[in-house]
Amino acid sequence: MADAGNKWYVLKAVSGKEAKVKEYIEAEMKHNDLLAANVSQVLIPVEKQATVRNGKRVVKEKVSLPGYVFVEAKLKGDVAHTLRFLPNVLGFLGGLDEPTPVPQRDINRMLGSAEETEFEENLDCPYLVNDTVKVMEGPFSGFSGIVEEVNAEKHKLKVTVKIFGRKTPLELGFMQVEKE
Repeated sequence: MADAGNKWYVLKAVSGKEAKVKEYIEAEMKHNDLLAANVSQVLIPVEKQATVRNGKRVVKEKVSLPGYVFVEAKLKGDVAHTLRFLPNVLGFLGGLDEPTPVPQRDINRMLGSAEETEFEENLDCPYLVNDTVKVMEGPFSGFSGIVEEVNAEKHKLKVTVKIFGRKTPLELGFMQVEKE
């Protein structure tokens, strides 16, 4: 981390502009020696969210506390004033005269939870070998088949479907089938 004299403060920002505020602070630190000497870290709390789109898993980062940017700094001289009057900044949490520092344990908890939420794999597999499933999506929708193989990490199944009297193997995602 940084110097022992630095404390964490919360800047209120326009919701959706947190990344811009962080960019502004970092750009200002390159030109303003007072800011560069007293601001050590700028943090936007994010969490990873997974969704399924078109049968594929997509992981996105989402701001977990919209409208807030955490700054580790020593608020001496014009540091607080400079940070407060950057574009898209609404002020400090706790007021401009005496901004309230955030306890380090809260920051550690937030950083720890951000590291832990890297999206835990859902290892609960609803399908077993020899289960009968019905295809719900794709060119074979409406056909029934038997699960031959389960790949829980990739969320895929190998299903044998009978088409025109012949057994045809298909590789399908968990979202493309349902149990019968």
